[in-house]
Amino acid sequence: MFKYLKKRWAYLVAKLSGNFEEKAEPKVQLEQAITEAKDQHRRLREQAANVIANQKRTELSINEAIERLERANTNARQAILMAEEAQSSGDGAKVDSYTHAAGQFADRILILEGDIEGLKGLHFQATEAADQAKAALKQNTTLLQKRISEKQALLGKLDQAQMQESVNSAMATLGESVGEDVPTFDEVRHKIEARYAKALAVAEITETNVESRMLEIEEAARGVEAQARLSQIKADLGIAAAPPPEALPEGD
Repeated sequence: MFKYLKKRWAYLVAKLSGNFEEKAEPKVQLEQAITEAKDQHRRLREQAANVIANQKRTELSINEAIERLERANTNARQAILMAEEAQSSGDGAKVDSYTHAAGQFADRILILEGDIEGLKGLHFQATEAADQAKAALKQNTTLLQKRISEKQALLGKLDQAQMQESVNSAMATLGESVGEDVPTFDEVRHKIEARYAKALAVAEITETNVESRMLEIEEAARGVEAQARLSQIKADLGIAAAPPPEALPEGD
């Protein structure tokens, strides 16, 4: 039962994640990715600063130990010289006191030398860690700058993609029905072309009728002109023109 619930939960998480990825705004996701990269770089910079600070602390500790070692050496030599002077003056108490002090300084020298050797080992490790941290920080800085540059290019591509999607959607809409009472673009185009073709046909027919009437008028004009010419020829020949036929009385 537990395995089933665990598998079901994993399925629901995957489904919700898929739906989120489909509906999420790419610009927002891109900005989130850049913000996360900047936060990661900030954390890496803080870690590198801590590593380098540790290296600096070991350097300071070594320098301080070397200074104490130099003072201990100086004091040990001074104690030996003062013991020699007391020996020369025959002051046994001072000889013992200075000799004891010289031994104390010698012990301190040994301890300081051991501390310095240990600090040198720590400093070597800290230096390696600092170098690695600097290299990692430099590499991550270059990567972050590259990501920021890529962000602008990706935003440009995203704008182009959204514009192309809008164009594709508009082109698809032109060939689809917008609603039950709204014709498609193709239907409107066919309707307009049909009306245009019909108008051209009517104009062509009208033009043909006009031309027929003009031909009829021209033929009638030529007939009248021919009769007049014929009458002129008969008059020149002295042939009287035939009288026009009398109108028949009405009713006959």
